Amino acid sequence: MKTRDRWLMISVGLGILLNPLNSSMIAVAISKLQEVYRVDFTSVSWVVFSFYIASAIAQPVMGRVSDLLGRRKIFLAGLAVSLAAALLAPFSPSLGWLIVFRIVQAIGTSMLIAVGTAIIRIYITEKQASALAGLSILLSGAAAIGPFAGGALIEWWDWPAIFIVNIPFVAASFLLAWKMIPMDGPSASVARRLSLRGWLGAMDIAGILLFAAGLVALLVGVLSAKASGHLSAWDMTVGLFGLAAIGIFARHELRSPSPFIPLRTFGDHPELTRVNVQYLLVNLLYYALFFGVPSYLQMVRHLSEFHTGILMLALGLSSIAASPIAGKWVDRSGPRPALIVSALLMTAGSVWIVTWTPSSPIVSIGLALVAFGFSNGLNTVGMQAALFASSPREMAGVASGLFNTSRYFGTMMSSLLTGIIMGGEFDFAGFRILGIVLAAIALLLLAMNLRYSKQPEAISESR
Repeated sequence: MKTRDRWLMISVGLGILLNPLNSSMIAVAISKLQEVYRVDFTSVSWVVFSFYIASAIAQPVMGRVSDLLGRRKIFLAGLAVSLAAALLAPFSPSLGWLIVFRIVQAIGTSMLIAVGTAIIRIYITEKQASALAGLSILLSGAAAIGPFAGGALIEWWDWPAIFIVNIPFVAASFLLAWKMIPMDGPSASVARRLSLRGWLGAMDIAGILLFAAGLVALLVGVLSAKASGHLSAWDMTVGLFGLAAIGIFARHELRSPSPFIPLRTFGDHPELTRVNVQYLLVNLLYYALFFGVPSYLQMVRHLSEFHTGILMLALGLSSIAASPIAGKWVDRSGPRPALIVSALLMTAGSVWIVTWTPSSPIVSIGLALVAFGFSNGLNTVGMQAALFASSPREMAGVASGLFNTSRYFGTMMSSLLTGIIMGGEFDFAGFRILGIVLAAIALLLLAMNLRYSKQPEAISESR
């Protein structure tokens, strides 16, 4: 790889790691934020919800915008937005303002992810596969060390440090990107020729607004009812509005020539649908664990943020360690064996969680996290291979977009699941129920993998 290509990799890499880093660092700050803003568990969970919802919408949208306005412009703008969030969030006077700045942060960091990979694909022509693999490792590594980094920052300084730490990454990425990313071509002129109606059609603004309104209304209705302990007229009205918005969204997407989420693809390709459903369930389980265990360690076991981060590091590092093993295994045997073993590990880990007590040995907790981490590493590679095998070549881009959408749906549902089970306060009884639910999800994933005995490779070859 040329020296200039390496510096381009570094400039882009420093930017795109901010999204997974910030999505995972917050896991160890939930307890602290409850204390600082004097809110219940349901309320503070919106700090997590808002980030995932905004990321789910912003990434595909910003990918389309970059095609019209230019990738260099969007990448640099994303860094500027991320910097604004990092500077303003520490001074949030209330939880509401913190949620606003988390949304801003999600939009800024999503702009970087949306165009970062495309920049590498366009401008690095030598050893491109190695460059893209490096970005993938960087993304998973940032998510893995997030809880540890967040715990250390909170222990040594305070919760605002998890936002302030973004500033040197943003500054370094901006200086390098300004110099290394080539100037955009004539794409901006294409954008100038579009009318307002053309913009609205190309971006599917109506679909985006319906999706966001429906999802937020459903979450507000469900969580409000859970927090109050009864279903009020307000909760029912908001929930019904959310359902109606989602229904209108689905109808709109099926008719739209440029849908935000191409729902028709699911009906046309059942095998691809199965892969996406599995990926949604995998992320639901993994992120429910990712945010549930730190709360258990801090609120039940009374561990500090720093020691919680160290324990959670076992989850991330074992996931990274499993990835190259999974790559060789999947190349040799296909994705199904790795996915079956992954489901077995998830089932064992979930049952293991159910056996925990308020005084379980730390070694037992660490071993369960290693089992989940190894499972996640197998899943990351196996699900990608299954996606490739189940999607026709001509729709690789659409399939990849749907795959990422499934991931975000899983992460949002994990937060919703945790909020519903825990209600206003996190307690050990609720955590045990969460473990039972996760075990049921893991068993469902195992059954799905065992049922489909036909290898995905064979499905792909038969087309």
